[in-house]
Amino acid sequence: MSQESTAPGELGDPAVRAAEVPEPGAVTLVVPTFNESGNIRELLRRITESVPSRLPCEVVFVDDSTDDTPDVIFREAQDCPFPVTVLHRQEPAGGLGGAVVEGMKAAGSDWIVVMDGDLQHPPSLVPELIGTGERTNAALVVASRYIKGGSRAGLAGGYRIAVSRGATWLTKSLFPRRLRGISDPMSGFFAVRRSAVAAEVLQPLGYKILLELAVRSRPRRVAEVPFVFQDRFAGESKSTAREGFRFLRHLAGLRTASPIARMVAFGLIGASGFVPNLVGLWALTRLGLHYLPAEILANQLGVAWNFLLMEHLLFRERRRHRHWWDRMGRFALLANADLVLRIPLIALLVHEFGTGALPATALALVMTFVLRFVGTEALVYLPRRGRKAEGRGAAEEPRPAGGGNRTARRSV
Repeated sequence: MSQESTAPGELGDPAVRAAEVPEPGAVTLVVPTFNESGNIRELLRRITESVPSRLPCEVVFVDDSTDDTPDVIFREAQDCPFPVTVLHRQEPAGGLGGAVVEGMKAAGSDWIVVMDGDLQHPPSLVPELIGTGERTNAALVVASRYIKGGSRAGLAGGYRIAVSRGATWLTKSLFPRRLRGISDPMSGFFAVRRSAVAAEVLQPLGYKILLELAVRSRPRRVAEVPFVFQDRFAGESKSTAREGFRFLRHLAGLRTASPIARMVAFGLIGASGFVPNLVGLWALTRLGLHYLPAEILANQLGVAWNFLLMEHLLFRERRRHRHWWDRMGRFALLANADLVLRIPLIALLVHEFGTGALPATALALVMTFVLRFVGTEALVYLPRRGRKAEGRGAAEEPRPAGGGNRTARRSV
C-alpha cells in the first residue's frame, strides 16, 4: 500500500501512476461513494466475478464519506485481482458529479465506466457496455432503463418513479438535440472513452453527471444497452429534496450557457420581480406611507428577488469573481439606474423624434433591458482585471470539481 496527499491536478503525474496504468483497452470503474461501507464487500465480489475474466480493469473509488468507508474499501480490496484506488476528498466540491469528474481525471484506461456503489448498477453489465462501444465505435454507451429489456424496478415507491419520469421528461424537453439518442439521461451508469471526455469543461452540480457530460461535451456517437435497475443492497438512498433543488439549479445553468438563453432567462427573472414589488407597494401604502417613497422601497424588494434568482440560477459559475456584497451593490445600482434612465429616454423619443408615448415607453423598456443585461454581465459577474477574489467572499463560492481541494490517495 502507498499513501500520499496530492492535489487533484497531480493525479495524472506519471511518477504517481506508473505502477497502476492498466493494459490498453482496459476499463477503469469510477465509483463515487458516500457512506457506503455496507456495500463495499459485495460490490468488489461481484466486480471480481464479472469483469477481470473478460477484460483488464482497475477500480477508482472517489469517496466523500463521513464514516469508515475508505478503511472498509482498503480492507476488502486486499485480495482483489485488480488495482483498487481510494481518493478521499476533504472537500466534496460538485457533489457526486464532482467526484466522478475527479475519478475520470485519475483513470488510466481507454474506457471509463461510471457506476454507483450501492449495487443498483449491476457490475455484470460492464463487459457488455465496453463490448457495445467497441462494436459500434461509440464514444458513450449508456445503460438505459427505458429501452426494451430495461426496467426501473429498483426505484423504491411511486414518488421516486414519478420524480424520475418527470426529471427525464424535463431534461429531454430542454435539450432535445443534445440528448438525441439518449433515452435515459438521468442514468448514473455509463461507459465513455477517455479520449471523448473534456474534464476541464465539466462543471457538475449534484449527482446527474451524465447530463453534464452529454450537454457540455457531447460525444460524437452514442449507444445504449438495456439494464434492470436493482434494489439497493445495503444502506439508505442519498436522494433528498436538497439534491432535487441542486438538480434544478444544474438544469438552469446548463440551459442558460449561451448568451441568448441567458438574456431570455434574465428577462423572465426580471419580469418575476414585479410580484414582490407590487406586494411591497400594496403593504407599504396600506400602512399609510406615501406612494412615491413606497414605490422606491418596494422596488428594492424586486431588486433583491431578482438578485437572488440570478445568483442561483443564471450566474452560479461566475459568483466567485467578486464578494457577494460587491455583486449585490453593483446589481442594485444598475437596477435603480434603469428607472432613472428610462424617464428621460422616453421624453427624448417623444419630443425629439416624435414617437408616440406608448411605443416610446416600449422602446425604452427594450433599450434599458439590453443595457441592464450587458451591464450585469460586464460589471457584476465578469472577473476583475488583474485581481482575484480574496478572503471570505471568494471562499464561499462554489468551485469547479477538483479545483483546489486536497485529496488523500490510497492504493491497494
